Amino acid sequence: MHLLHVDSQGGLHQTKFMGNNTPSYAILSHTWEVDNQEVTFEDIINGVGRIKAGYGKIRFCAEQASRDNLQFFWVDSCCIDKSSSVELSEAINSMYRWYRSAAKCYVYLTDVATSGPNQITQHSQAQIELAFQRSRWFTRGWTLQELLAPPSLQFFSREGTLLGDKTSLQLQIHEITGISLLALQGRPLCQFSVAERMAWAAKRKTTIEEDQAYCLMGIFDVHLPLIYGEGMENAFRRLRKEIPTSGSELFKLIKMSCI
Repeated sequence: MHLLHVDSQGGLHQTKFMGNNTPSYAILSHTWEVDNQEVTFEDIINGVGRIKAGYGKIRFCAEQASRDNLQFFWVDSCCIDKSSSVELSEAINSMYRWYRSAAKCYVYLTDVATSGPNQITQHSQAQIELAFQRSRWFTRGWTLQELLAPPSLQFFSREGTLLGDKTSLQLQIHEITGISLLALQGRPLCQFSVAERMAWAAKRKTTIEEDQAYCLMGIFDVHLPLIYGEGMENAFRRLRKEIPTSGSELFKLIKMSCI
């Protein structure tokens, strides 16, 4: 697992940790920028990427982690060497566990604006709540596990203003997503039916079609080799084979359009 840290000059650096040697870390949940504006693994190695739009969220994560007395943090866009198929597969199969094991998880909502750093006025509160409900973050496939896995999950506006956490906002999140309050409160996902968990993901989208299935591996506690190019139907077929289901659950799954 590659973790980021900031040196005394403000430079970003990666350090690779293995197993039990991994220190406490913060982790970022976000939606990706378009037009190659995310800072990449190679950008960090080469010491570039500061002019990209995605650099702001990395800087936010570093500063918030520092405020929480955490030296290390993880951001998916620049902490996975995607040129290595082995590392990419390991990362995607480990993702749920990495989010669950994080000391802090920060949700950075680029489409939710407040009036300024740490300032939410009564006048803007209704607009902020509406923007929160409509945030793209709630429509993406990968953010489902990023919502459910971490025990500590905080939501921030694009200015870095704290909007609340998974506990204080659980009723709003339940209304937006349809996810059970018990699941949001941390009940083990294995206690929810396969069909119910599939329903949580039914309206979520991913950029790459196979990720529609791969992003659910952590939700069902299964592991799959990645075969990009196999198509969504084949990916879901392999996923279903790994999920233990009763006859009645399998019948419900067949009827669901999301699979």
